[in-house]
Amino acid sequence: MDSDDRKPLLSTESQDDPELDEGQVIFPVSEHSEEVRRLTFEEALEETGFGAFHFLLLFVCGWANASDAIEILCMSFLLPTARCDLLLTSSDMGLLTASIFLGMMVGGYVWGYMADHRGRRSVLAVSLAVNGLFGGLSSFSPWFWLFLLLRVISGIGVGGSVPVIFSYFSEFMPRHRRGAMISALATFWMAGNIVAAGLAWLVIPRTWAHWTIAGWTFQSWRLFVVLCSVPGLSSALLFRLLMPESPKFLMEMAREKDAIQVFGLMCRMNMGSSGKTFPKCRLCITQRHETHNNVHTSLGERLMQEFTKGFKPIQHMFRRHLRSRSAVMFVVFYCISFGYYGLWMWFPELFARMEDGGSPCSDAVHPSPQQNQSCYPVKTEVYKESFIIAASNLPGNIFTILLMDTIGGKILLSGSLLVSSLSVFLIYVVKTKAQSLLLSCVFSGVSVIAWNALDVLAPELYPTQLRSSSLGFFTGVGRVAAITGNMVFGALVDSDCAVPVLLVSALLLTGGVVAMLLPQTRRTELT
Repeated sequence: MDSDDRKPLLSTESQDDPELDEGQVIFPVSEHSEEVRRLTFEEALEETGFGAFHFLLLFVCGWANASDAIEILCMSFLLPTARCDLLLTSSDMGLLTASIFLGMMVGGYVWGYMADHRGRRSVLAVSLAVNGLFGGLSSFSPWFWLFLLLRVISGIGVGGSVPVIFSYFSEFMPRHRRGAMISALATFWMAGNIVAAGLAWLVIPRTWAHWTIAGWTFQSWRLFVVLCSVPGLSSALLFRLLMPESPKFLMEMAREKDAIQVFGLMCRMNMGSSGKTFPKCRLCITQRHETHNNVHTSLGERLMQEFTKGFKPIQHMFRRHLRSRSAVMFVVFYCISFGYYGLWMWFPELFARMEDGGSPCSDAVHPSPQQNQSCYPVKTEVYKESFIIAASNLPGNIFTILLMDTIGGKILLSGSLLVSSLSVFLIYVVKTKAQSLLLSCVFSGVSVIAWNALDVLAPELYPTQLRSSSLGFFTGVGRVAAITGNMVFGALVDSDCAVPVLLVSALLLTGGVVAMLLPQTRRTELT
């Protein structure tokens, strides 16, 4: 085994910040302590084996990841028809596609902070429930402003599950399989894309899904929104009923018995057929030293202390050995989120404008070309093309699963962003619908490699006490970028389509160059 593989990315020597390293390693002592093995987290994971538990975990976490993709992307698929019922302008559509990202921006850091202090599993269950519940309720809204508000609240739920799901999943994975398994988890985002596009294709054009009750019309796109909320609700139920808490989190919270129970469950599921059980042992526990509020302080002072405490993870992320990687991650998340969501959320609308041929921007000189067009009957070609683009993620996902642990996330992230930049630039250059569709598929297949690499890198760059908070923070940064991208597209798509498309290409190029400054994390231990 390569000696470098066993060296943690954040070595003990680099963790000398007294404000960040708030714990000590405790080795519980008993009368027979010399007879009991003391296992580190990675050693305990090796004892549990690899098998049925990890594949159950992959399915449950993957379905949650797919549900987030469905909830985000459903907005882009309903725009071509919902714009008539809700009387939307292009700017309104930009605001609507940005609404879920506004909620994710708020929810990402809040849920991530709670996950680092209260536990991953409970945060996932609640955030997924918020996502599904308010997403479903939005389908019954008769007014644009209420629909917008409910989508923002749904986005708060999505903002919790997206960053926490990868922290939770990575903390069950042995380091030599972590890259491939996180890439496999990220593949479920493609599954969510395909489900959302397929549902839109099957449901929205159907004329039978149309009811009028007391003057209020329930159109097929509203049924589509209801169906898109089901994965989130079912994922919340699965986490509540089936999944244990992260053993890495339990060890960080000095809950040794609970962590051993989780390791035992993993071992029984993985090694049950061989009769092997988890060995009798003690764990190397990291005890956090929490600062408790004085009981004599006022309610206002305690609230201010909690508010200030909530920003400490951000302070730690930009100190000393973490400062440079945090700055790079900030830039990369902004660039890829602006580019991907700014363009992806508008694909259905852009292809709707190419029904009669031409490129996405060829007719942009005519202001609001669809304002005077009817939304019915629904043109199914738009959804078929979106389905094809979603399915084109598959080669990129297979590529990352096979090569992530060999090449490493850093190289894949940088290279895929550079190729994505080129493909977007060529989308602007080409003049036919077929060429635009082909390049959109290339963009989809290559950009997913960047996202998968980022999903692997991000949990490995930060220690356990910052993992979910950091992912939540950068998710929030990405949502600001996604909001900006959607607002820019909404404002300019009718007048000068070239500006947002070329801006996306430039930002992806920037992200690819800056990503080269990240450290390599291939097969490092989680800290």
